[in-house]
Amino acid sequence: MNAPENKKSLTNKIALITGATSGIGKATAILFAVEGIQLILCGRRQDRLNGLKSELGKQTKVHTLNFDVRDKDAVFDAVASLPDEFADIDILINNAGNAHGLDPIDEGNPDDWDAMVDINVKGLLYVSKAVSPRMVKRKSGHIINIGSTASKEVYPKGNVYCATKHAVDALTIGMRMDLNPYGIKVGAVNPGAVETEFSNVRFKGDDDRADEVYDGFKPLLAEDVAETLFFVVTRPPHVNIADLVVTPTAQASAMVWNKD
Repeated sequence: MNAPENKKSLTNKIALITGATSGIGKATAILFAVEGIQLILCGRRQDRLNGLKSELGKQTKVHTLNFDVRDKDAVFDAVASLPDEFADIDILINNAGNAHGLDPIDEGNPDDWDAMVDINVKGLLYVSKAVSPRMVKRKSGHIINIGSTASKEVYPKGNVYCATKHAVDALTIGMRMDLNPYGIKVGAVNPGAVETEFSNVRFKGDDDRADEVYDGFKPLLAEDVAETLFFVVTRPPHVNIADLVVTPTAQASAMVWNKD
């Protein structure tokens, strides 16, 4: 039986996580720190980044980068600013992503569409472009894109969000093909319903409407997805988890739920 990466090897790994200040990104940072993985935590909210660095810096080395993935120049400048000790990134987790609105196409807000395309697709591309050349040069690295069950199926009023997550699915496959000659692992983890700030953002601060999303069943927690990501990054060097879907037990598909 092939053993996962051992603790000693993990302490030499550097992981860059986008969207690290909340939800899946934050939970992943916390778990990775416990396991000794060095961290580059990225996000838009400097106060939250400072808090995470103070907390997790007691367990591992932590560097923070404050930028919005939608800002191409800011992404490239931030990654280029990394000190030498953090420059050789082993693991990139493209976690930053958002859903805005839940409207039929004829009633949709183009500003919401722009936000989803800019964050979910273009932001992922910018960060991957900034990080991957050094992986190619070293012929080593692991990129994990956070997709969604919306990467696999389209649901009513999910039009543009589902389109962006289908794009993440296609980009993951394309990146895996492009980077395969260099021994770089590329895969996607696609969660179903996860109870985070996601629905609050989608419904623009309408907490009551956001809470209704999780009524009648037990959703995934951010920590569940973090544990899945840890499993993915600790497989032996010859094993790549190319595409993984993780859902609550109650969720059979986008439209089939077992609710109380």
